[in-house]
Amino acid sequence: MIALSRRQDVARNIARKQQSIEIVDAAALAAESDAWDDLMARAVAPHPHFSRHVIEAHIRAGLLPGDTAFIAVRDGGRLNALLPFRRGLDIIGLGRLVAQPALSPFMPSSAPLVAAENLFETLALLVSGLAEASRGRAWRWPLLTVSSLAGRGLLHAMRESGWTVGIVAEFERPVLDRRPSHDAFLKDHPHKSRLKDLRRRRRRLAEMGRLDLVTATEGEALAAALDDFLALELAGWKGEAGTALACRCKTLALARGLFANRPGPVCVRADTLSLDGRPLAVSLALVAGGTANLLKTAYDERERALAPGLVLEAEIVRVFHETTFAQRLDSATLAGSALESLYRERETVAEIVAVPPSGDTHLSLERRVSLARFEHRARHEAKRLLKRG
Repeated sequence: MIALSRRQDVARNIARKQQSIEIVDAAALAAESDAWDDLMARAVAPHPHFSRHVIEAHIRAGLLPGDTAFIAVRDGGRLNALLPFRRGLDIIGLGRLVAQPALSPFMPSSAPLVAAENLFETLALLVSGLAEASRGRAWRWPLLTVSSLAGRGLLHAMRESGWTVGIVAEFERPVLDRRPSHDAFLKDHPHKSRLKDLRRRRRRLAEMGRLDLVTATEGEALAAALDDFLALELAGWKGEAGTALACRCKTLALARGLFANRPGPVCVRADTLSLDGRPLAVSLALVAGGTANLLKTAYDERERALAPGLVLEAEIVRVFHETTFAQRLDSATLAGSALESLYRERETVAEIVAVPPSGDTHLSLERRVSLARFEHRARHEAKRLLKRG
């Protein structure tokens, strides 16, 4: 066993030495689109939000700067890891710069893209790149899926390299792994009353006319489904609040960019529930690495009593089991999602604060975590007061 362990250590050291770290910008990465797409295809947890497709759509829409920087781990001409990042002032630095993954409000996950082969060696190099990118300062890292192999591996590599890591907050995100059949999904479901209620609402909708579920993945059908989504969202409370995608030029451009027909490892999907041809609800998803990541759902709020959005989600679960468009559904939600009573599995998503060894020591890790939690409480209270007002 000792000899085997030594051989493993030698193999890992060789794999690590063959790789290199660099900081590159989005323009340089765009020039090697094949390598970026290749990493997506090889990633151990290939969420689409750091893919070429999504990053470039954000940059074109003006929601990420064109010079967004990335930490890249390479093996020759091949990319083995990528993480977009930014440096800025944050409460956990008390007036000093900290580093964070470069996210937009439409990116619900922040795990780095890391190739499955030589995973832990690559993560060890990536952690070195994190310290270089932050210039020894702390990282504040929201929306890290710490229950995934990539997330667990990243935290392990940080601690192995002498980083101190604290958890600010965490929640359980609903996900659903495909069963052999829809009946197998329904069997022993922990929320049978919820499923019964959704079937009842579906029957009531069907009594009003012809109820159809239509899926679009390309061409005019996809464009029409996106238009229906934008119209439904704009007509509802998000339109009144000014937060619907169609309310701002940048977010409208992002929607158009994300759901344009483009080649690559990320596929797009729109599912529409309609009544006599009238859209009741539309769900938009990005599919990558066998997982359908649900981006957004909009529904006709005039039919709120019959919950057409949730009826659509239940229909997507049925189609998910009857076809092979994905092996997992990821709700891509924050805490308190309505899908908690429908999806059966959970992923743990956390916000962490991480400080490299010999890094910025003017604040303790405990103080930084406390400041981040204070900010969370202040924001929650501000939202509560605004809602009450």
